Amino acid sequence: TEMNKIIYILLSVLLLGLTSCEPRHKQDVLILYPNWAEGIAITYLAKVMLEDKGYTVTLKRIEPGPIYTALSRGDADIYMDAWLPHTQKDYWAKYGHKLDVLGTVFDDGITGLVVPAYVNIESIEELNENKDKFDKKIYGIASGAGIHANTEKAITAYNLDYSQISSSETSMITALKKAEKNKEWIVITGWKPHFMWTEFELKKLSDPKGIYPTDNIQVISRRGFKEDKPEIAAFFESFKLEDKLLHELIIDVSMDKNPEIGAKVFFEKHRTFLY
Repeated sequence: TEMNKIIYILLSVLLLGLTSCEPRHKQDVLILYPNWAEGIAITYLAKVMLEDKGYTVTLKRIEPGPIYTALSRGDADIYMDAWLPHTQKDYWAKYGHKLDVLGTVFDDGITGLVVPAYVNIESIEELNENKDKFDKKIYGIASGAGIHANTEKAITAYNLDYSQISSSETSMITALKKAEKNKEWIVITGWKPHFMWTEFELKKLSDPKGIYPTDNIQVISRRGFKEDKPEIAAFFESFKLEDKLLHELIIDVSMDKNPEIGAKVFFEKHRTFLY
């Protein structure tokens, strides 16, 4: 009958509503992160903390360019390692109108050219006169990173007779470790926060031309994430670590091949403070 059809439709709508309106704690969040020490560390800590609250978290590691592209298309939710407003300004100029800034993880993000403490120069301007000692090489990371682009700008601005060796962060640190062991001269692209400052005695070369700025490490999201998942957005808005804790986290996470193990160790040590 007509009445039975109406009742059937109403029941169908009700059942559909019951199955689609899952509890907030079962909502997913997809976080993208780069293969950099601090990006890995803060992302895995966020995963551990959110899962402790009952959320489902998926992580995917890709390069910064594709991260910004994916977020701008709404294909992912969060990126926690955005170096803004300077180092990743080109990405922000292209995609920022489709993204939102949720919070600041760290407000003293330093980048630049770094040498071991035993190397007796203090400024980028001294590199050319010592180019043979450095074998005319600056050891850097992947070309998609903002610090890579800034180093190319520095080579031009200071008229350096050097070439940047583009590789992985791991390869760069391996080269640093080998040079440090033999007390050889080496210059790398360095940044804070990073475990390199704890593991090695280093100094940042002064940068009179201001090529390398100080940045904030910010959490950015796809447009609309805050409205879709306000509780998770609030978590990222308040996610902040000061220098000492952030370096401890990076060290803990680097102790095992599985970053989640170190993130859990750190979380258990500082659970009360983090909450």
